Order: sequence, then C-alpha cells, then structure tokens
Amino acid sequence: MANNKRPVARKSAAAPELKDEQQTTELCALALDLSDGEFNNDIVAEATRADLAQKGLEFQRLLRKLLNQSKDEVLYGAIELARDESVDGYRYLRNAIEEGAASVRLRHADAPEMEIDAFAIPVFVHSQGGLDAAADFQDSDAYDAVLDSFTDAGLESPRARVVLVSHAYDLAEIEKITYGQLHSMVREAEQSLNNKKIMAAPALERSMAAGWAPSSFGPDDSAVELRFLLGFALKRADDPFYAVPAKEKAADAYFAQRAERYQKWTEQYAPMVARCLGRGRGSDPALRLNFLYQDLFFGARATAQAEYAMLQMLATLNQAMDGHAPEQLQAIIAPTDIDDDMVLRVQLRIGDSVLAECDRPLDLTADLEIEVDDVSDALASLGLGLGQLSVARRFDADGQPQELRPLA
Repeated sequence: MANNKRPVARKSAAAPELKDEQQTTELCALALDLSDGEFNNDIVAEATRADLAQKGLEFQRLLRKLLNQSKDEVLYGAIELARDESVDGYRYLRNAIEEGAASVRLRHADAPEMEIDAFAIPVFVHSQGGLDAAADFQDSDAYDAVLDSFTDAGLESPRARVVLVSHAYDLAEIEKITYGQLHSMVREAEQSLNNKKIMAAPALERSMAAGWAPSSFGPDDSAVELRFLLGFALKRADDPFYAVPAKEKAADAYFAQRAERYQKWTEQYAPMVARCLGRGRGSDPALRLNFLYQDLFFGARATAQAEYAMLQMLATLNQAMDGHAPEQLQAIIAPTDIDDDMVLRVQLRIGDSVLAECDRPLDLTADLEIEVDDVSDALASLGLGLGQLSVARRFDADGQPQELRPLA
C-alpha cells in the first residue's frame, strides 16, 4: 500500500550568525528580567518569584555554555545591548559575566565541591630607566617565596592550592584578555593543579605571547609602570575562610581583617616581588612598589585602569601648570561623551583661556559624586584648592561647560 503521509520537514540548522544573535538577545533579556526582579524583590508576587527563579537557572546555564565555548562576541554583544536598555541590567549582566569568567565551580561524584578563582594584584613600579623584560621572573627563589606567601600570610586559605603565573603582565597584555580566554585560563590552571603531568595551556600561553609593550624610557628617566601579578586559587567551595558574615558589622570586620593582612603582606613581601620583577634599566637598579588591592581578575583590572588614568591626567595637568602659579588657575570638572562613551573631563583654565583638558573614562554605573570627589582630591595634590574648582552639568560638543557652579 502506498504511504500517503507527507514527510515531516527537517529543521534547517540556524546559521552561526543567527544563533549568536539569538543567544545575545536571550542573555540580555534574561539579565534585564533578573535585575528588575532583584530591584523589586519585596513587591513581586510568589508566582513571579518562581518565574524569576526559573529564569535564573536558564541564565546561569546559558552563561556557562557561552563561557565554555569562548563566545566572546555574544558576551560582549549582550553587555552592549543591556547598556542601551537599563543601567541596572547592564550592571547585573556585566558582574555576572565577570564573576563567571573568573570563577569555576567543580563538581565531582563522592567529592566535595571545589572552586577555582583567577585573581590579580596590580602594582605600580617606580624605577630608573624602566623595567627590563629580560629580567622578568628570573629569580626562582623569590618566585617560590611569593607563591608560598599567599597562604602563609593569609591572603588565601591555608587549605587552598595556589599557582602564580611566572610573568608580570603589562596593561596592554592584561586588557587583551577576554571573558572567554580568562575562563579557559582558569580551567587550564585547574588541570595543572590537579594533574601531575605537564598540561598544555594554550590560552595562558596566548595571554603572554605578545610580551610587554616597547618602553619609551631612557636610562636616566624616572619611570612609573603598571604591572599585574596573576594567580589562581583552588579551594573547597565551603571553606569557612572565604565565608563573609551575614551581619553588617561582622562583615565589615571580616573585610577590615583581610585588608590588614594584605597591607602587612605588601610590606613584608615587596622585596621578593621586586626580585621577581627584576631591576630598572638605569644605573639605579632598585624598584619601589605601590600595590593596589588583590581582587578577582576583572575587579583588579578595573581598579588599576582607573588609577592609571588618574595618574595620566595628573601628569598632563602638572605639565600644563609649569610656569604658572597654582593660585592663578581654575579647574572645571564635568562629564561629556566621546563617540557614545562617557568620560569625566577636567579643563584647566587661566581666565577664559584653556591651558589643558584631560578625559578620564567614566563607567555607566559609576557614582558621579564619588568620581568628582576623587578627581578634586587628586587636583589638591597639584596645589589647586577647593575655591579654584568648579563643576558643570556637562561639557557640550564645543567644549563649553553647561550650568557651571563652584564645587560645594
């Protein structure tokens, strides 16, 4: 008998570009819903909470998949999409991606749940002539001492296993590391810590392949360079060392103790870190180090980028002030945008004449009042008093301040 049933049409596979676009939209939409539910948690109905819980699972599942596949185009695209929709959604999504890229939970049958994190320590290195790339991490004894210090000094749990990359990353190298690449590096570090055999680490090797940017310092120049120590810590997920107390006062005390231990570490182990970094290329080989706080990779990078931008701004303004008495000068602080990116601009003036202006990147989620306070404190170090500082609502396209007023 003839079969008169019509064949079921086969689903055509979506083009990779279309699938990426769908995943970008889905990840953004889930983040927007979850951030809105988090903000309105006290007033949403039980049914809505159950729906949000399900979306939370879908969000984490999709995020893990995209990180494991190193789908950077999707991840960065979703962040850009959220940026245009909602500040809260943008913040929620970016934080989730950054944490997911830098931390991996490891679940094995009949074994405690483990976690491995990527951390970074930014350090400003003062030297004569700048650092010598050939001397980077050539002192094995100093390396061993710094590696052991993370647990000995209480930066990580005594039961944690830590690995430190034998390379001090410069800013250009660290900025090239994407979400997907860092996630791969975390997994490579976990394999290295859990296997006795030497394991290939292509993502880690790729992060160092370009080397430091060429130095422009002469042998007699006073140099300040930013470098990053990059490490990975493997520990039990339930290790009480990392448990932040629920009550506010206890949590404050917990973080204060961590900060105190870190401060002591910077004082005790700065000489060993300096030995790892080598020496200056001038006649004075000594290195002087200023550490920023240890944090998960992307948090440490963002802190260092902001500090570096501040130092660049101060250097430019200080040069412009040369030959002028500080009391003659006025500074105006206000946000503006350049190619759709927000910046905080400082315009240095004598009367109506503009001596210099500097732009510092301004994150969409930043507290503008805090940013202005930070800049005004930095300007005070150049001799500009509070009476010489003004703020404006913004600088217009012609560089003119709008709604100018004295800084309160």
